[in-house]
Amino acid sequence: MLTAEQNERITRVGLGTPMGELMRRYWIPIRPYAQLLDEKVMSVRILGEDLVLFRAKNGDIGLVGEYCPHRMAQLKYGFPGENGLRCCYHGWMFDGTGQCIDTPMEAPGGTFKDQIKITGYPVKELGGLVWAYMGPEPVPLLPPWSLLVFPNALRQIGIAELSCNWLQCHENTGDPTHSAYLHGHYFKFLLEQEGKLDERAGDEQTHTLYGRMKLEEGIESLWVNGTEHGMEKGINYLKSLGAKEDHKSRHSTVIFPFFTQTGGPNRPRQEFQIRVPIDDTNTYHINYGCYLAPPEIEVPVQEVIPWYKVPLYHDDGRPMLDFVLAQDAHAWISQGPITDRTNEKLGRTDLPIVFMRRQFEEQMAIVEDGGEPMNVFRDPDTMPDLIHGGKWDMKDSAVIGIRRGVSNFRTAYHKGYGIDDADRYGPAMPLIADLMRQIEDLENSPAAGD
Repeated sequence: MLTAEQNERITRVGLGTPMGELMRRYWIPIRPYAQLLDEKVMSVRILGEDLVLFRAKNGDIGLVGEYCPHRMAQLKYGFPGENGLRCCYHGWMFDGTGQCIDTPMEAPGGTFKDQIKITGYPVKELGGLVWAYMGPEPVPLLPPWSLLVFPNALRQIGIAELSCNWLQCHENTGDPTHSAYLHGHYFKFLLEQEGKLDERAGDEQTHTLYGRMKLEEGIESLWVNGTEHGMEKGINYLKSLGAKEDHKSRHSTVIFPFFTQTGGPNRPRQEFQIRVPIDDTNTYHINYGCYLAPPEIEVPVQEVIPWYKVPLYHDDGRPMLDFVLAQDAHAWISQGPITDRTNEKLGRTDLPIVFMRRQFEEQMAIVEDGGEPMNVFRDPDTMPDLIHGGKWDMKDSAVIGIRRGVSNFRTAYHKGYGIDDADRYGPAMPLIADLMRQIEDLENSPAAGD
């Protein structure tokens, strides 16, 4: 349980707030690059700031303030110039730094335009996402997290906007036990209600809900550790409490400040879930799918990484609940615009959540003291080409050691199990299903047994 003051510190992200200042030390993904290719100019709201993202005719991208300072027309109605964004009203043009570079119809020559500047934030493209840095100079390096840069992989980007605070989304990653009920018992109940249990989940070995229901059997305690880039956590099981054997499980990797990585280096399907604060009560949620091929299979090169919207409601307003991310999203939204953590009753399964909150407090305090928080990179000479987020990713490349064949629903999209993930809406799904089919064929080939 937190006090009201602690809850304010850890949830609010506006300029000048402790969490807002921490978030502004990082490169933040704000839109799929493919979306910008189509829309060219769009309004974006990130960390409580209303901004305009654009792509100029020469291909430069920029992120600038909301208003033209001439007569205060909104620049979201602007249009691309050769090397900047023109205001629709009188054609004033601004480059990506926010500097005015043209004032048509004003007196030619002189320094008038040079005296005009609006907010402008650095932006870059990496892994099919547009990233913005909204903090103080000097600007840090944009880190090449593994899923963004792995070779021989397919990718697609799912986007959802959620009407709740970012932290109640991100705390999901500190809660490995919720799967037993939200994605297990509850999922089964929903399919039974619709009369679709046999159709959707007839295979009790492969379908996700059966394995997740078993997660609760034999729990002795939870464990959590800090890592170089965030935290790791899992569950301790005992045979004496009902588990098949004494063992320690490990769940998704957490990369500070707002990444969750699911899947390990021996899984073809991996994902970043990134919880970007739009403002205090809205979240831009990115599920970044990366599908790795073993060396024997060469996947097609994607010239542009496709994106899609993740629908969370039916046309009649009813919540969608028949895939994993939707179940998570509605659980987060149901907590209200900002979870009132003064009323929560935490138990033994919440140990990683407590750790996560303390880690945020520690990193906010570092910034408040003038220091630099974790995962801020500055030295180009020591920056690797690829950064693994956690211990599951300690090999040089997760392409090495891919587990072949069908081992769970996320290796069986070619058998119809993609319907249980948000991935089902992605435009790359036919290629992904074919990749999983090829992986299974490779495992079953005579050479695989040599």
